[in-house]
Amino acid sequence: MNVTLESKETEIRSAGAKTRARAVVLGSVLALAICAVTPYNNVYLQGTPLGGGHFPLAPFCVFLCLTLVAYGFSRLLGRAILTGKELLVTWILMVVVSGIAYTGLVRTFFINLTAPYHFASVGNRWQEVLHPLMPKAWYPQDPGAIQQLYNGLDGGRDMGWLELIQSIPWHVWFKPLITWSVFILLGYFVMLCMVNLFARQWVDNERMNFPLLQVPLALEEAVEQNRLLRFFTNPFLVAGVCIPVFLHTLNGLQFYCPSVPDIPTLILAGPYFPKYGLFSAFHKLKIHLFPAYIGFAFLASRQISFSFWSFFAMGGLFIGLLSMFGLNIPEAALGITFGPTLTRPEETQMLGAYGVFFLFILWLARRHLKGVLQEAFWRKPLEGSGAQWFSSRFAFWGFVMGFAALTLWCHYFGMPLFVSFLVIGAFFMVMLVASRIICQGGVAYFSLTMAPLDGLISFFGPQFFSKVGVLIAGVSQKVLFVDLRESLMPSLFHASKISKKAGRPNMFLLGMTVTIILAVAISFISMLALCYKFGIRELQLDWATRTTLTVLQNVQSLVESPPDPGPWVHFFSIMGAVVMLVLVVCYHRFYWWPIHPIGYLTAYSSAMKVLWFSFFVGWLANSLCMRYGGVSLFNKLRMFFMGLIIGDFLMGGIWAIIGLFGDASYQVLYN
Repeated sequence: MNVTLESKETEIRSAGAKTRARAVVLGSVLALAICAVTPYNNVYLQGTPLGGGHFPLAPFCVFLCLTLVAYGFSRLLGRAILTGKELLVTWILMVVVSGIAYTGLVRTFFINLTAPYHFASVGNRWQEVLHPLMPKAWYPQDPGAIQQLYNGLDGGRDMGWLELIQSIPWHVWFKPLITWSVFILLGYFVMLCMVNLFARQWVDNERMNFPLLQVPLALEEAVEQNRLLRFFTNPFLVAGVCIPVFLHTLNGLQFYCPSVPDIPTLILAGPYFPKYGLFSAFHKLKIHLFPAYIGFAFLASRQISFSFWSFFAMGGLFIGLLSMFGLNIPEAALGITFGPTLTRPEETQMLGAYGVFFLFILWLARRHLKGVLQEAFWRKPLEGSGAQWFSSRFAFWGFVMGFAALTLWCHYFGMPLFVSFLVIGAFFMVMLVASRIICQGGVAYFSLTMAPLDGLISFFGPQFFSKVGVLIAGVSQKVLFVDLRESLMPSLFHASKISKKAGRPNMFLLGMTVTIILAVAISFISMLALCYKFGIRELQLDWATRTTLTVLQNVQSLVESPPDPGPWVHFFSIMGAVVMLVLVVCYHRFYWWPIHPIGYLTAYSSAMKVLWFSFFVGWLANSLCMRYGGVSLFNKLRMFFMGLIIGDFLMGGIWAIIGLFGDASYQVLYN
């Protein structure tokens, strides 16, 4: 009886305790350490990516270890060295900045700044066409420093890291890094203000599920209630963990010892579909088996999981239907596009769909935004603080000033002022919609179908941009607003949910802000040091180089002979807007409506080509569970699917460590 009372008292004290500064400091230090080693691990060693998406590997593995260590010490010392809330804060700080050191920023950054010079040739005529348009402050102006970046410093491989960092020609990089740091940090500041403006609406008013946060929140709850041992010994959780452990133990051994049998996690289903006819779009269909992604799909709402895989199927059937009616629209009808995976005119439906869904987000938040405007202009405060870090008044005017500063930054370097305003607006519009998809849908791996510039070019035409404006828009988009696999803004929305639960928002905001600024600096230094040590030629940066060169080639095409968008682009864009309008009206009006509009936004995304089967399995399991077992069975199976997530990421961390000591690394998660 006394033990029970003591446990209850501990639980009450823990629940009411505020987050201490030690959690923010520890999270910041660990986050910066991840940023420092990520380029070396991901690029040079070709190891399992330490980030890799919006539920990054390294932060979760560190969080899991910290939880177990903190629990062990609390049992030994009789007091908690880190509470569950503090562990959550430590984890989310690592999550927020983990992508900056790779796809979120620096994976393509230095190639973006040097490719126009290094790859210029007589054949591509970049020296004649692009170089006169390029702002001098953006790019390093020393050909020797650029050559060393691609070939490595003389004797760089034999240098220690500190000596190597001192040998980098910083005088060449100082001006470009300062110039771009202004753009990057202003972009992050505007994102922070946007999150502060919308977080209360999403977290408190709409009560979004945030599937990617469910496992960390469950671990935090177990720590706070002093039942972590019971959590990890739950039979359903153990069963879930055992599946990916067995799968990746066997497949990992087969990776290093080919004589060991393996269990395929990739099934080529394309041969079962014809090359022509209604199902022709599925001729290259793949089935990826990822236990963790199945777990996230189960934790998302059934309506959303169903929407993701069903719209993926309907998108393929639509392409096949057009083929059946003889509408084989050539890819040339697309014109010049910057979309990461935009390959067919039919996929330009997303241009209109994104715009309508953005308006739907604003419409859902209309009362909240009205309160924000009242606070901003008439100082009528909103009731409660919700998931906000600072006042809505500061967030609104911070957004306005940050947006204006970015607009003027682009205009200063040559882009027409009104064009600058529209370009920056398109950047953040797409970023907000993508954040909604990721946070509400539990999409750990996400990629855009179309780029923000594709919408502006299709509606206004390339002549709307000046030649300098096309270059500025294309390059700045590539820096921060098109490769969204590890983008910052969705993680900031997750952080708003965590910080609300942890309390002390001012301390958390200060720690997160400092961590982001330092993460940018450390990521720059780490990637530059890696490139100057080994040379970009020797590093596996083929994707970064290829996508950057594609941007420059597209800019050159728009500068030299800008084509007008074809009628098919306009037709499918309008079609996408109409379809999305119908979807949002039906979703909002009819309680029985079975599909969610965000599924349509990912119908042609390369991410859904990887995740569709995971969402299908997660939806099917969730539906059968609720139909035949109800809430009781759901609570039990929820632990099983959490086990799939924990086991998958646990094995990812183990094989990532093993890969440090070998010539290759077994990849658990999709890269």
